[in-house]
Amino acid sequence: MRLYSNLSIKQKQIVWAWAFLALPVLFYGIIRFYPTGTAFVISFQEWNLLGDRTWIGWDNYVELWNDPVFWKVFVNTFEYLLIGTPLSLVLSFIIAYHLDKLRFMHGFLRMLYFLPFMTSAVAMAWVWRWFYQDVPIGLFNNLLASVGIPQIAFLNSTTNALPAVLAPAVWAGLGFQVIIFMAGLRAIPQSYYEAAKIDGVGWWTVLTQITIPLLRPTIVFIVVFSSIGFLRIFDHVFNMTTNNPGGPLNSTKPLVLMIYDTAFNGFNMGYAAAQTVVLFLILLLVSLAQLWLLRSD
Repeated sequence: MRLYSNLSIKQKQIVWAWAFLALPVLFYGIIRFYPTGTAFVISFQEWNLLGDRTWIGWDNYVELWNDPVFWKVFVNTFEYLLIGTPLSLVLSFIIAYHLDKLRFMHGFLRMLYFLPFMTSAVAMAWVWRWFYQDVPIGLFNNLLASVGIPQIAFLNSTTNALPAVLAPAVWAGLGFQVIIFMAGLRAIPQSYYEAAKIDGVGWWTVLTQITIPLLRPTIVFIVVFSSIGFLRIFDHVFNMTTNNPGGPLNSTKPLVLMIYDTAFNGFNMGYAAAQTVVLFLILLLVSLAQLWLLRSD
């Protein structure tokens, strides 16, 4: 106590700040950093959850490199990223841009867009799974049949399955991104728009030279947040393809589902940990690359 009483006011503030931060930092370290470090260690071992761990070095990574299923899953994961992220970004911006200008039933429409984000991903996946079923069960194929169009194998086709799974995932995340975009739009000072109006600047120039550049921090956040979500996609794929996990010929299987299958169906924890390390590195590199490319000047 004597040592504390000899501290300056600024030093006492620092002590109290670290005192309040100590418990959250300790908690975060236990639930985040320790499991992450353990996963790195297990990736160099052979372990089936029951027996002892055996150190095998780089064997899990060599097996991963030579596994054709992993490379198929790797491509699928980046397809989710490269299709889902720009599609959701453009759609959410268009919706937010026009919704921000709307005054009639604005709150109600905003709630409707945000509602899917609050809905359980499992329940949503099963509803969309019902939509995709064949005649006479599926909604979409019944609509197609009513106008004389042959039914489509949405979830049982190697070409249609991934877009069919991606569609509800994009739809579910739109509400959150719309709200973030609207917050970004509201933060832009109106003086810019008033000056542009006085100068007679067209709407396209206003959009590309004022609105979008000033939304760059918002766009960076949404792109990184959305990319992490699509790289970690699991719920929609798992629940929409329960009869054939990962879709026909693994056409919809993402890396997270492969990790789950390897760990809890194959009980190969070392191999699953190696896959987890690869996913971690992908998330890290993609996030850093996006932050570098979209950083503010």
